[in-house]
Amino acid sequence: MTKKHRLDTVHAEGEMVREKMPLPPEHIRLPEDAMPTWFNIVRARDYKSWTAIDLEHAANLASCLCDLERLRHEVRREGDIIHNPRGTPIVNPKHNLLETLSRRSVALSRMLHVHAEATVGKSEDHAKRSSRHKAIHDGLDDNRHDGLLARAH
Repeated sequence: MTKKHRLDTVHAEGEMVREKMPLPPEHIRLPEDAMPTWFNIVRARDYKSWTAIDLEHAANLASCLCDLERLRHEVRREGDIIHNPRGTPIVNPKHNLLETLSRRSVALSRMLHVHAEATVGKSEDHAKRSSRHKAIHDGLDDNRHDGLLARAH
């Protein structure tokens, strides 16, 4: 049995800083457009907590969200109502794809524990954290940042 270390120590923070961000599995062909989403997904959890199968599902989620964004742009360009080959106005069939991908992304987010409640906690606790976060970042963003504190990018 491995010894569990406290997470609120300088040592634990140092370990987390040194952890490398996981990359998509080599056998998964993740589109370049999906990489920013990939990085957001894997940042939502401690890097050590990602298993091989989790990374495959995370790649699926990143690809799914990338496809959702592409389809949103296409529907905006084409319109909600299009005309079929006979000229009859119909609902753009891409709306069905958007719905399917939206449901898939929610299911994958829940499965990977990268949804809002898993990452920021229950909504009643979120208000306290949000106000503390704002206060901290307002202080850092006052053009008084002296470069002594590491900043997230």
